[in-house]
Amino acid sequence: MKLKHGFTLIELIVVIIIVGILAAMGISQYSLTVEKSRLAEAKIRIGAMRQLAYDYYLNNGTFVGIANPDVGVDNTCYSTDYYRYTVASSAAAVMYMRATRCSGQGKAPAGPNYNLQWGLASDGRLYQQAYANSDGVWVYSGDWGPCCR
Repeated sequence: MKLKHGFTLIELIVVIIIVGILAAMGISQYSLTVEKSRLAEAKIRIGAMRQLAYDYYLNNGTFVGIANPDVGVDNTCYSTDYYRYTVASSAAAVMYMRATRCSGQGKAPAGPNYNLQWGLASDGRLYQQAYANSDGVWVYSGDWGPCCR
């Protein structure tokens, strides 16, 4: 008697389902890792902006009048960036640096429409971190909350 070797249809379907589940979990973890690296880009750029803004404060004694060119940014989504950057000040000893995710232009893929914000005190210390989801609601947090993990 000749024995037939092979897999049944049920065995093949079970293996395909298991591989599909593992792939789905891997892709979601990969996406989170990619977003963390994009957030790291924003943090590095904000760090450089912070140093230039602090130099501006030391030279002028105030943050009032600080503009994007003073910290090396121009609020444009370039094809090499995931974020565009801006600065603003409403008080002599406080200024805000924002990283806004490029939604149309900028480096592909365009990401979720959230903003990140850092506050800079006159002693050069970053004192406030916040994020805003696409709803535009600002949430102040020491750890970026659920938007950017």
